[in-house]
Amino acid sequence: MKRKDFIKRSMLIAGAGMSYPTYASLLDRSSIIGANDRIRFGAIGINGMGWADTQALLKVPNVELVALCDVDQNVLDKRKKELDAKGVSVKIYSDYRKLLDQKDIDAVVIGTPDHWHALMMIHASEAGKHIYVEKPIGNSIGECRSMVGAQERYGNVVQVGQWQRSQQHFQDAVKYIQTGVLGPIRTVKVWCYQGWMRPDPIVANSAPPKGVDYKSWLGPAPILPFNSSRFHFHFRWFWDYAGGLMTDWGVHLLDYALLGMQASLPKSIVGLGGKFAYPDLAEETPDTLTTLYEFDNFNLVWDSAMGVDNGSYGRDHGIAFIGNNATLLLNRGGWEVIEERQSKNKVAKSLVTPSDNGLDKHAQNFIEAVRSNSPVSVNCSIQQGAHVATVAQMGNVSYRSGQKLIWDADAGQFTDTAINRKYITNLYHNGYRLPKF
Repeated sequence: MKRKDFIKRSMLIAGAGMSYPTYASLLDRSSIIGANDRIRFGAIGINGMGWADTQALLKVPNVELVALCDVDQNVLDKRKKELDAKGVSVKIYSDYRKLLDQKDIDAVVIGTPDHWHALMMIHASEAGKHIYVEKPIGNSIGECRSMVGAQERYGNVVQVGQWQRSQQHFQDAVKYIQTGVLGPIRTVKVWCYQGWMRPDPIVANSAPPKGVDYKSWLGPAPILPFNSSRFHFHFRWFWDYAGGLMTDWGVHLLDYALLGMQASLPKSIVGLGGKFAYPDLAEETPDTLTTLYEFDNFNLVWDSAMGVDNGSYGRDHGIAFIGNNATLLLNRGGWEVIEERQSKNKVAKSLVTPSDNGLDKHAQNFIEAVRSNSPVSVNCSIQQGAHVATVAQMGNVSYRSGQKLIWDADAGQFTDTAINRKYITNLYHNGYRLPKF
């Protein structure tokens, strides 16, 4: 892919005494990579899903991993050792900006904690990279908007890591729903009961582990002492870095609820819950949450619980489309249709199980879109990721504020000015700022 030279300018990081580069777009929009041309990518944040995404991309022919970045040297050493054993040589970075400077990189994976997704995605777009960014795309409604704006300005290919969008049985279930055979759907129930997900115990603050650049890990989040119960996987349970189960699993499941109903944004939102099961463990986000979303012709119910598996219909997670004629149940294990006993129009369908690997297909779809330089070809665009992330964030805002919220679709905000001021866009710290588009 042809590129111009970087046009660099500086963003002064207040109080840090450093200049942080941002980038002008490098993408030649007329450029199409041939099927036999090698796609080179780098991965930023490689401890969890970022590494799973990386492995999926490496299964695609003519794709090469050339760089890794993480603020934890221990993770970098672990991944480099794995790659060395396979004869794969990569450059190693602790600063993602230096990875973005590497001119032979066509695409990047962003698999960091949620509070870093927005800035990294925007900077990678400015640097002319195509992007595979993990869900949820942003840690606030405002971040989601800025990320959409960046992609629309720079025109790069961006795939959101909601890989269920690429799995066949999910797609087939939506097609079935939209035939209308279920009859009018008055309620959609979405639940996520995760028995294996529990917060860590409360422990004392400590020095960061050797090799961890904790200041860079915090980034735009408030400065707090290092605590192991907030680090790595468990960042999910703290508002500064993520949104709990509502955004962690919610964007996967709510996505298909909205897709099946062809729904936009809700009119009102009520979120109720708390630390009911684990009041003495290290978490800020609720371990139990029920959220009611009001749409024009149906209600959507979100129900989540940490530490238990006994969810609705004997499943630990899923989506139920409850129609007059039948109920369709959908989750990662497949989909089926349960007959409504009171209906004269009997509809039923036995369980259809998955026949493919959604993550692998999602990676393949991303690379195909990069090769054709076609942002509209991805199965989960930044616009689609922003839609469901916004709905999930609405639920969290209602819970955190303790208020029923009314959404003004024309104004693109809640009707409560104080709520908008406090929650629409999270406050950035340490001299970082969120670009507006």
